[in-house]
Amino acid sequence: MRERRTEVDGWVVIWAIDHWRIRIMLVRSVIDSARPLLNADVAAVAPDLADMREKYPNLSRLWDAVRHEFWAEVNTPQEHSEGTI
Repeated sequence: MRERRTEVDGWVVIWAIDHWRIRIMLVRSVIDSARPLLNADVAAVAPDLADMREKYPNLSRLWDAVRHEFWAEVNTPQEHSEGTI
């Protein structure tokens, strides 16, 4: 599972796609990186985006950016998607 990184408004989130779910691995402030808001070592047990949005609604711009990046990635045409194999 490949980790992705998104940064908005002084917050950094490390996330991964797990069977079409967005798993949040790490959330921390750029200013106070020593004390993360969340640090989950294993993606399979990490909370998903919906859980984090509900728990931390004040970070909605960060969650929106993650969702945008997720959809941009999954909607990107893949090689051979036109049946040219």
